[in-house]
Amino acid sequence: MKLSAHFALRTLIHSDTARMRGIDNTPPLRLAKNLTLLARRLDAVQALLHHPLAISSGFRSPALNAEIGGSQTSGHMLGLAADFTCQKSGSPFQVCRRIAGSKIPFDQLIYEFGDRQDGGWIHISFARRARRRIMTVCLGHQRYRRGLRRCPKPAP
Repeated sequence: MKLSAHFALRTLIHSDTARMRGIDNTPPLRLAKNLTLLARRLDAVQALLHHPLAISSGFRSPALNAEIGGSQTSGHMLGLAADFTCQKSGSPFQVCRRIAGSKIPFDQLIYEFGDRQDGGWIHISFARRARRRIMTVCLGHQRYRRGLRRCPKPAP
């Protein structure tokens, strides 16, 4: 089922972890509006970046969220958050900087674990009222800090 110009429901609920561990990651029908909002706002992000987004995590059932150690208040469980990269548009830090400088009405934009070998990823969430909260979390700190900050490079 297509939710927006570029995103289908299956893209936003896909999880290798859920598949491998036999966890049902089907969202309840009551979250259909949230998932549609998420998809449409991700369309805006993709339009800003001019390249497809590689979604690594969208909706997470409570069981899947617990399995991966996600926050108990995660927007992923509401169908309002996604983690992604967009390598053709730059590093996750560069992508965060572009989104932060845009008019996209996000709730939270988090640069996550840029000090990992793979360079980390971007977490973005949406809500009816956009707070435009920007944060960074790095392996070396393990806590969220306000603002967009570079993570120290990992040791070789």
